[in-house]
Amino acid sequence: MISRWKQIWPPLVAVLLFLALWQVSVTWFHVEKWMLPAPSDIWREGIASASSLKGHTLATLRLTLIGFPLGVAVGIAAAVLLHIVPWSARALYPLLILSQNVPIIALGPLLVIWFGFGQLPKIILIMLVCFFPVAVAGLGGLAQTDRMMLQFMKMAGASRRQIFSKLELPHALPSLFSGIKISAAYAVTGAVVAELIGGNQGLGYYMQIQKSAFRTDRMFAAIILSVLLSLLLFAAVVLLEKWLVRWKPRRDAQ
Repeated sequence: MISRWKQIWPPLVAVLLFLALWQVSVTWFHVEKWMLPAPSDIWREGIASASSLKGHTLATLRLTLIGFPLGVAVGIAAAVLLHIVPWSARALYPLLILSQNVPIIALGPLLVIWFGFGQLPKIILIMLVCFFPVAVAGLGGLAQTDRMMLQFMKMAGASRRQIFSKLELPHALPSLFSGIKISAAYAVTGAVVAELIGGNQGLGYYMQIQKSAFRTDRMFAAIILSVLLSLLLFAAVVLLEKWLVRWKPRRDAQ
């Protein structure tokens, strides 16, 4: 408990000091509220708009909880395919890299044209954001399997399926979860961007409306909620990793 508190209090103090400096600076220099609201203004507006923000937050959460697992599943499938079929890695890996060089903001409108204004283009956009880190991390983890154990299992007569399920996949789990955690950090952002491009609900749509009304305080409230959703999703992945990768040695607290 004490070691965990030692890890928590430095960033907590830094955030509190930042908020205090923000509050004092905005008040001292008389910054207009529409340009940069104080943290206290954002808090009050967040409470006042709680009912509206709740609906949009739930919409973004639902979209994220659909697109994120699908993106992770596609990433894992791609990593397994590229690992098991060597020629596919040479053929498809450059395309994976190319897919991440297309700006999301440019790809979004195309998805809307192709698939309409429903949920499907938004889900596809989140999947495109999430699958790449998982695929790359999973492929790297599968490629770094212990060679001595691999040779031992081959000499013992293990089948290709047994080698994959008993050695390669468990060995790759830490790397795979590193990619999943990166995807978890990007998933909510992908959902918000998808809602900005086309939608009638969600935090992205809410921010678009408030931008037109110059309600910076409401935009900040929506941004804070999207950050909290990202942190919660990241924490959920961390807990899942601790449950699945129990054999991984833990670092001693510094």
